[in-house]
Amino acid sequence: MAVSQSPIYAEVYDFLTSAPSPQAIVTFKPSVTMQSRVSELLELNRAGRLTADDRAELDEFERLNHFMSMLKIHARKKLLEK
Repeated sequence: MAVSQSPIYAEVYDFLTSAPSPQAIVTFKPSVTMQSRVSELLELNRAGRLTADDRAELDEFERLNHFMSMLKIHARKKLLEK
């Protein structure tokens, strides 16, 4: 599976294309399924058993997590402007 087609991308794409309000952006959390997958990847990483594909998936999650953190900062600013 191409990394950009991973389920976490689909989840974020679906969320962003739903035209979320600033409040919805601030409260966004990945699904339980995605949180479980990240936990699994982190455990594999701690155990030194990540495959190259697992590493790429974990790296992409970290990038998307950073993107969503920055998006939440901007959404909070919008909420404070009201």
